[in-house]
Amino acid sequence: MQTLFFACIILVTALSQSFAQSSFQRAVVNVGNIGLSVSNFGTLGNPNIVNNPESDPSMEYPLNTGIEHLFEGGLWIGALVDGVPRVSTAALDASGGYITGAEGFEFTSGIGSSIQQRSTLTGSDFFSPDAVSHQDLVMDFTDQNTVVPGTATPIAQHQLPLGASVHLESYAWDYSFADYFVILNYTVTNASSAKWDSVWLGLWTDLVVRNVNVATDNGAAFFNKGAGGFIDSMQALYAFDVTGDPGYTESYGATQFLGMEWREKFVHPENANALVDAGFPAPMVNANFWNFKTFNGTAFGAPANDVERYQKVKSGLNFFDPEIKLQVQTASNRVQLLSIGPLVEVAAGESFTLTFAMVCARQIETGGSTGPEKDTPEAQTDLINHLGWAQRTFNGEDQNANGVLDNGEDLDDDAELDRFILPEPPSPPHVKVVVDTNTVTLYWNNTSEGSIDPISKELDFEGYRVYRSILGQDLTDPNVAANAPLLGQWDIPGNALGYDNGFSGIALNPPVLFEGDTVAYHYRFQNNGLLNGWQYVYAVAAFDRGNNELRIDPLESSRRSNTFRVFVGTPPSDGANNGVGVYPNPYRINAAWDGPTATDKKIHFYNLPARCTVTIYTTGGDVVAQFDHAADYSGQDIDWFKTYGGDAAQRVFPGGEHAWDLLSESRQTITQGIYMYAVHNLDTNETQRGTFVVIK
Repeated sequence: MQTLFFACIILVTALSQSFAQSSFQRAVVNVGNIGLSVSNFGTLGNPNIVNNPESDPSMEYPLNTGIEHLFEGGLWIGALVDGVPRVSTAALDASGGYITGAEGFEFTSGIGSSIQQRSTLTGSDFFSPDAVSHQDLVMDFTDQNTVVPGTATPIAQHQLPLGASVHLESYAWDYSFADYFVILNYTVTNASSAKWDSVWLGLWTDLVVRNVNVATDNGAAFFNKGAGGFIDSMQALYAFDVTGDPGYTESYGATQFLGMEWREKFVHPENANALVDAGFPAPMVNANFWNFKTFNGTAFGAPANDVERYQKVKSGLNFFDPEIKLQVQTASNRVQLLSIGPLVEVAAGESFTLTFAMVCARQIETGGSTGPEKDTPEAQTDLINHLGWAQRTFNGEDQNANGVLDNGEDLDDDAELDRFILPEPPSPPHVKVVVDTNTVTLYWNNTSEGSIDPISKELDFEGYRVYRSILGQDLTDPNVAANAPLLGQWDIPGNALGYDNGFSGIALNPPVLFEGDTVAYHYRFQNNGLLNGWQYVYAVAAFDRGNNELRIDPLESSRRSNTFRVFVGTPPSDGANNGVGVYPNPYRINAAWDGPTATDKKIHFYNLPARCTVTIYTTGGDVVAQFDHAADYSGQDIDWFKTYGGDAAQRVFPGGEHAWDLLSESRQTITQGIYMYAVHNLDTNETQRGTFVVIK
């Protein structure tokens, strides 16, 4: 700890270890707006993100912001075997995260076992009729190996494994109302010859909310800025940043227990009465926080062995004491354990399922800056909503959470209780963006209008919405795509829903076709009066009318799949008479669109030819910087766009503009003064020249 669409599965090789690591795989769940790493050794997260922000996300939300919520995590299984406590752990307090053979990393995947990917999306390369979500990751691991497979490396302190085999399937969706959680559905099998008694299960995590793009501290100082809490009504632990990166980490990271199914019984506190009536103990969800690797025997002390780990997993703090709650909300370097149990026994060869969710949410600003003053019920509004959707997704047809298919709950008429069901918004339209001087024009097709909701079985399309950010929102809002204000809405007239304004103002008859594009575009919206050089974030979504009988609110297609970061400006010039220029000119250091660092500044060259070389000189003739421009420029050469421009695949440029970061070829900030430039057209061999001024 102290140290687009669908990611490819990445083979990770650590340090000088060779064959030992050949079977360790990490893959990234990133179909929605959360990026979560999982491995086939049972670990969650990517600990290396602390040292390398460019590596795979650990538990990033929103995607492409650098706001991380997890160092590492993993499943715990605790039980009595012949009266002796045994606990198998996929992850444990460790300064560097997973290391081959290290204590606490007791699950391995066996040679040749790899992570598989599936999708319910018919257009995906991973489409499968067996898929549950837009992106499933499927893997198997076990605690039965006492030596790391393929090596002679023993797993420290793991001489007496429980003998557990675990099948994990992670589920994630790209819907705007469900793109902030990943569901972890474990199937646990007692693969030993001995019975497990008094079984408790837990999800251990090191939730750390920091922005790895701006954090400057390291080691223990990186991790001791967080606080947390427990929401018993949602069976969830959470963490937030108190003093680490103010203004850059206004969000929560959480783990949530969703349910367990054992011997045809639904194990959840909401179903406690039915379990007690059947002669079983009432299930209990426990919340534990402890200080990282602090073995002092106190309530906040770390467990040192299986006996102490079993005690942790079967009991919790649960914040009944106000002083404990206050202490948890004070910044410190803590880890967490969310556990559920007991199962009275699991026989040899018996299996059961256990489901958690990893959830993120915006922390609403309420004026408090630290500790409990920052973590208020109002601040938790989105967190509660997101936890609710995760639970609702798990429940599926089980609307009253009793584990039984009651009358009226069988939505697909298959006589089975189906979980992991979400209502579906209309499919997102296909969008084309055309940029010109002071203007953005959006085109989209009508495929959304044929969408049928799988739950209501209705053709329930209602209309379209266009969102656009306000000037400067990209500098302050890491989730600008989701929070951009509504710019326009058009919906079916005459049904007393929405605006009732119809589509005549945007409809194209006949549809428009573009050269080299096979899509027919049925709608057009033009946005005029924009400022060149600024970033405008647009999103186009379709929405339905919901269903009151099924308690389904109107749902909107994913904004993220149709988000565009548009930079308004001039198209490529076709000759030397178009007047190549620079703006702002004069450039005043720390222009309104600049970021706070020396590398987050920019000026724009405009009316550039489609292919050219731009050279910048001092008045004395010394070359300051030089770059090549092409009409497909996407801002890849300066840091401003990496920091504030989101995913490069979402950026749309006009073709005739190129931004420069005011840094010399040696990456030094230029001084104030007069500068000259030359733009050499690579197609016509003509050169245009000009000057610009930099002032304080």
